[in-house]
Amino acid sequence: MIATSETACRLPHLSSPLARPRTIMSHRIRFAFSSLLFGLIASVAIGVEPEASVPAPAGGPAGSLAVYPTSVLLNSARDFQSFVAVLTREDGVTVDVTDQVDWKLAAEGLAKRDGHQLLPIADGETELVAKLNGQEVRVPLKVQNAAERPAISFKKDIMPVLTRSGCNTGSCHGAARGKDGFNLSLFGFDPDGDYLRITRELGTRRVNLAVPEESLFIKKAIGAVPHTGGKLFDTDSDYYATVLEWLENGAPIDPADNQPPAVASVDFYPPQAVIEGAESTQRFVAVANYADGTTRDVSRLAAFATNNPTSTTVDAFGNAVAGARGEAFIMARFDTHTVGSQVLVLPKGLEYTAPEITGNYIDQLVGKKMQQLRILPSEICSDEEFLRRATIDITGMLPTSEEYTQFMQDAAPDKRAALVNRLLEQKEFSEIWAMKFAQLLMIKSSNQVSYKSAFLYANWLTDKFARKVPVDQMVRDLLTAEGGTFNTPQTNFYEIERDTLKTSENVAQVFMGIRTQCAQCHNHPFDRWTMDDYYGFASFFSQIGRKTAEDYRERIVYNRNSGDVRHPVGNRVMTPTYLGDGEADTKGKDRRAVVAEWLTAPENPYFAKSLANRVWKHFLGVGVVDPVDDIRVSNPASNPELFDTLGDKLVEYEFDFRQLVRDICASEAYQRSVVANETNKNDTRNYTHALPRRIPAESMLDVICQVTETKDKFRGLPLGARAVQIADGKTSNYFLTTFGRSARDTVCECEATTDPSLSQALHLLNGATVSGKITQGKVVERMLKDDGLTPEQVIDQLYIRCLCRVPTAEEKKALLVSLSEAANEQQGLEDVFWAIVNSREFVFNH
Repeated sequence: MIATSETACRLPHLSSPLARPRTIMSHRIRFAFSSLLFGLIASVAIGVEPEASVPAPAGGPAGSLAVYPTSVLLNSARDFQSFVAVLTREDGVTVDVTDQVDWKLAAEGLAKRDGHQLLPIADGETELVAKLNGQEVRVPLKVQNAAERPAISFKKDIMPVLTRSGCNTGSCHGAARGKDGFNLSLFGFDPDGDYLRITRELGTRRVNLAVPEESLFIKKAIGAVPHTGGKLFDTDSDYYATVLEWLENGAPIDPADNQPPAVASVDFYPPQAVIEGAESTQRFVAVANYADGTTRDVSRLAAFATNNPTSTTVDAFGNAVAGARGEAFIMARFDTHTVGSQVLVLPKGLEYTAPEITGNYIDQLVGKKMQQLRILPSEICSDEEFLRRATIDITGMLPTSEEYTQFMQDAAPDKRAALVNRLLEQKEFSEIWAMKFAQLLMIKSSNQVSYKSAFLYANWLTDKFARKVPVDQMVRDLLTAEGGTFNTPQTNFYEIERDTLKTSENVAQVFMGIRTQCAQCHNHPFDRWTMDDYYGFASFFSQIGRKTAEDYRERIVYNRNSGDVRHPVGNRVMTPTYLGDGEADTKGKDRRAVVAEWLTAPENPYFAKSLANRVWKHFLGVGVVDPVDDIRVSNPASNPELFDTLGDKLVEYEFDFRQLVRDICASEAYQRSVVANETNKNDTRNYTHALPRRIPAESMLDVICQVTETKDKFRGLPLGARAVQIADGKTSNYFLTTFGRSARDTVCECEATTDPSLSQALHLLNGATVSGKITQGKVVERMLKDDGLTPEQVIDQLYIRCLCRVPTAEEKKALLVSLSEAANEQQGLEDVFWAIVNSREFVFNH
């Protein structure tokens, strides 16, 4: 295979077609072209540059000392609180120095220190004092009710033990049918039901109040009798002591008039760790805050997990151990709360000098994260690369030869910003985003939605984007829509999905990036959402009325002012409740209008951030939270500050996301080359280099039609309409389906895929789309006969037309040599054209 040094390293991991099935060209020449072209223009550079020689940063024992938690409250004789000390070095690395600190209590007699724990002695207030390297940190300590030893509570004490031990997980007794004849609610969403099943199902066998230690409930847990789940804890553990005491007290239920306080929140310390060297450790502490103002150390009751065990592992008690270089998120779940901390792992003795951070606010935040990870950014991309990248991202098209020449000859220092501004004013920008939202809103015809309704609905979206209607206003119009599905097309939102629960799920996922589905049957295991949250939010959409209009194809959507949602546990009527924000006042109001105002309000913590994250992913290839519609505690943002700031900026711009697009395209993060260096070659989440992205299906077909100057025909659209203009999700063809066009069956953004596949390569090779369009469009013939171009000039124009660059001297020389072996110039140049369109450099946006 022939390959220049400039192109040999381009996208080596992506497959590429190998030969064009033309009977006119001999097998020998065909192989020569395929080998030549795919070696020369197979891909975009994604190689590795030599690592810069940089000295080690300043470090050592100097740094800032912090102690967590920052205050301690001991509430009773049973209470205790563990603590941890962290030293943050000058280079940002954190070190767990709990064992190196000199600890003491400012006043004796109120509490005692037992290792890394504080235990109460008498009521009063004092301070825990930590000293290290001349630094002193004082932590306020308050002890109250030190003489009281409250009774064991089933909900507050026993249920956490069951969850911590894994008894109510889906793989054990929390399964839908339970395990071995014993059923518990998944993760404890129904404690009253669990109490009945524990204490009443098997009489004295499961719970033996006469001889508590003989109860199967506890004997199976300690492995004293056969247990499918194995041994869960020992007889000398806190868990055994808690359960046994509860049994000895008669296994009481919490009185209806004396229910334990709810868990309001959970704090997790330290909030971030930057660990240097494999096998280094960091201990984490979890503290529950209750509604009555009390706190509790739940480090031994929370369930700990890591999302990247290769980088960081964590044991059952919150002790994290560093592994390979990378980042992980350490999570702790207690009650209905899941919290976590980011852990960055760096190699020991890594040589690194932080480069100067330049660029806009985006680059400041991206640069800060790069410095934490000790990563060097790639260089800024060339003008040719930026022109092609931005044009595809903003309009879904390729720059024309004229636009290429004009841009490359422009010497203005702000020509990139001017290009973005020009592209944003083109109608293609509105069409791209109308298509993306049409996918999320599942716009397509069906037995209940006519083609006319789907067509009008899609046109309504396009019109909103074309007229630059702010997205918050657009969403309010959508959610509060009333009237006929023809005259008020946005009412089709409630026709495409008529199920109340599904509608609420779709609103949460599309407009807040939150998947609430798990909470329909049980409390969400990896997020904060409970069944109460789920059914409370669904209540906003329980009063939607529908009736048939005069035209049988049209439906009328209206507010019928009646209808409720009931909770499946207890069958109680649910009050409309905002997600994470309390009950709503909907008396005498359209519930949809109430939730729409809350959702699109500038202070809403989800809407703007979720939308900004979708925009970011479109341009960078990966969301700050990814997937973009799965925002949850256990799927954290790779750069939390960037995630928040993008949302804040969208609010500042009054939801005109064209301005956000300008910021993104102006950033160095967007303009970086795909060429990786030694420090960032494995990075895919921190925007240290550009990620090659396969062009989406609709745009892929459009650019093939553009470069071949051919036209397609789609249902309801004139000849020559673009694929992104297709209104009905059911309208498709083999090419679009093969290249991952969204089926619009769900609101998940994952339905529109850009993953390369063998079937795509084979279709480009053997299908009629490329070969047929090259013949049909007669581009090469016109260049030779009408324009009078030489073969060398034709090759230049084909490269500019398809790849937005001219061929290198070596590429051109090799092509001209192989071209001489073709039957005639036109056929040979058409094969060059075919090979370019089949190359990875054409198929990918880079």
